[in-house]
Amino acid sequence: MKCDNTWECEIYGKKRHLNRYPFDSVVSFVFRNAPELGSSGDVSILEVGCGAGNNLWFAAREGFRVTGIDASVSAIEYAKNRFSREGLEGHFFVGEFSDLPFSGGAFDLVIDRAALTHTGYSTAQLAVAEIHRVLKLGGRFFFNAFGKRHTSYTRGHQGVDGVTNHIQEGTLVGVGQVCFYSRRDVERLFCSGWRLLSVQYCESIETLSPQNTIQAEWRVIAEKENGGDIF
Repeated sequence: MKCDNTWECEIYGKKRHLNRYPFDSVVSFVFRNAPELGSSGDVSILEVGCGAGNNLWFAAREGFRVTGIDASVSAIEYAKNRFSREGLEGHFFVGEFSDLPFSGGAFDLVIDRAALTHTGYSTAQLAVAEIHRVLKLGGRFFFNAFGKRHTSYTRGHQGVDGVTNHIQEGTLVGVGQVCFYSRRDVERLFCSGWRLLSVQYCESIETLSPQNTIQAEWRVIAEKENGGDIF
């Protein structure tokens, strides 16, 4: 598996990070970028790294057609069970982000809420190429990755392919490997086949204990610009 198995073995498998509610950035992306096709039921949404399905739970409740994929068996089982209990419809798969089991042009929107940032740069490039393939022409992709001013970036060991391991400080302790992105890294990821609609850099600083802990992240919205595959 190209994805870090920390999420299965130490997090979802131990019932940690089973988030119940959606992230505000995802809610904003969906409502601002969903195409107007007559009804929400005509809009198809894929989330890569869907985890416990909290973002797709919100989208399904709003009537969107939702699909999720994650490398964690435990996370996918949790999401399936929650949807079943609440009478919601959704499709969930265990798999790799860099080899999506979906046909080309299947989705209107794709969500990545800090999932690809837990893979190496080369895996993220392959995943973004796959996301480009499964998006419809004009479809939009929300990419969310941690920035290099994040406190955790300098509090770990630098590994291969841009990953930081064994993080000892900041908000990313205990979540396995993380790739931190600069503006140039973001632009390289979307250099072919995409039109960047929004590139936001968000930073917050905790002024209480531990003081001066920085949370830094990128929020990118990109539109599929042409019908051909990137690679």
